[in-house]
Amino acid sequence: MQNQHTEALKNPVFSIIAKAAKELGSECYVIGGYVRDFLLGRKTPGDIDFVAVGSGIALAKKVASFLPGKPEVSVFKTYGTAMVRYKGMELEFVGARRESYHQDSRKPVVEDGTLEDDQKRRDFTINALALSLNEKDYGRLLDPFEGLKDLEKRILRTPLEPGITYSDDPLRMMRAIRFACQLDFEIHLGSLQAITEHKERIRIVSKERIVDELHKILACPKPSLGFGLLHQTGLLDFILPELTALEGIEEVEGQRHKDNFWHTLEVVDNICQATDDLWLRWAALLHDIGKAPTKRFDKKVGWTFHGHEFVGSKMVYRLFKRLRMPLNDKMKFVQKMVLMSSRPIALTQEHVTDSAIRRLVFDAGDHVDDLMTLCEADITTKNPRKQKKYKNNFQLVRQKIVEVEERDHIRNFQPPIDGQEIMDTFGLKPSREIGTIKEAIKEAILEGEIPNEYKAAREFMLKKGKELGLNLKENRPFFDR
Repeated sequence: MQNQHTEALKNPVFSIIAKAAKELGSECYVIGGYVRDFLLGRKTPGDIDFVAVGSGIALAKKVASFLPGKPEVSVFKTYGTAMVRYKGMELEFVGARRESYHQDSRKPVVEDGTLEDDQKRRDFTINALALSLNEKDYGRLLDPFEGLKDLEKRILRTPLEPGITYSDDPLRMMRAIRFACQLDFEIHLGSLQAITEHKERIRIVSKERIVDELHKILACPKPSLGFGLLHQTGLLDFILPELTALEGIEEVEGQRHKDNFWHTLEVVDNICQATDDLWLRWAALLHDIGKAPTKRFDKKVGWTFHGHEFVGSKMVYRLFKRLRMPLNDKMKFVQKMVLMSSRPIALTQEHVTDSAIRRLVFDAGDHVDDLMTLCEADITTKNPRKQKKYKNNFQLVRQKIVEVEERDHIRNFQPPIDGQEIMDTFGLKPSREIGTIKEAIKEAILEGEIPNEYKAAREFMLKKGKELGLNLKENRPFFDR
């Protein structure tokens, strides 16, 4: 890798920014993720950070005045930053600064500084790399902390002593782990030790920022790398204690259960090969959290986790609330996946009846395919014969779902007879009998006693009404008709 990197600056926007900086008499540099990813040969991000030795806000305004269409400048005075959106890019400008921190906050006291001051405050040497946009050395790489060597060795190091870096801004501990997971880098040993030493500082970081990093770890091809490091450093105990509670294998009277923590991470890695859906990945991460509170040893059957799916689905709500995650349809989806996570597995262990499939499709609705994907990811046996058998069984269940769905249209099923028709037919006001008849019609369809059709459902309704001693609206008994 050479010191001149003008090929990284081919986009015309860089020369426009260089021109704006020259007019202001300000030095300007591209810094951070854009430089790092270019040097790694990765796709460069659309959000690009620029450091001005001077006012970042003034430079942003000058740049906007030079750009076609003169885009709006978003100014964040508190942080001394400004952002310009242009052709799908987010160009963020900040004045070079030095920072100092208070013990109880990750918000720094900021003063104007030099480029090197600004590079020192960066989280990792690979994110402190800067490219000059100045006329005298356009495209030159500025690397005061040997970030280039760390890129080549695939190591994450902090520019300053790691204890200072992590104590100042504890979110950087999670960022270290996220970058290690995203880039498949190792965290420098001293840095890893510092994270372990300062893990309790994570308490001062907002839940929203923590969740943002968790999302990015879950978006990686192999999230187990990140969650393994979170566990190794002790951070996971503060963030997701429901997961760490799953770790360990107990043995009683020669009977053991599997380690449900490491099993969970395998399931998450498996599901990442099948889907990019963030919330389905969350479901995989949380699908077994009910096993810790429900674990029991029974002399006759060994270890049991009775009702862990129900308990786990209730825990999902509390976990989402604690982490200030959305308590909307995303949370309900994860809850449903956790609650139903064993249903398809039970179907593979017995002769699959149409009625069992109809109930599965009815309960899972539009999410039945997601549920099957989760259950297939739950196959973590290392025995090739067993793995093949389980996968074949799930394939049979999938085929059966397609057949039953095509024939019976159960997904998002609405009974052909509604409560209003029952009231009109029997001259009833809202009452328990209406619910009884509706439930009986639903059960008859799911059990295959009648097809999911209006005529059959109406005949069944009349029969059920007769059993309940109800008369038709005209008050004439059935046998008169």
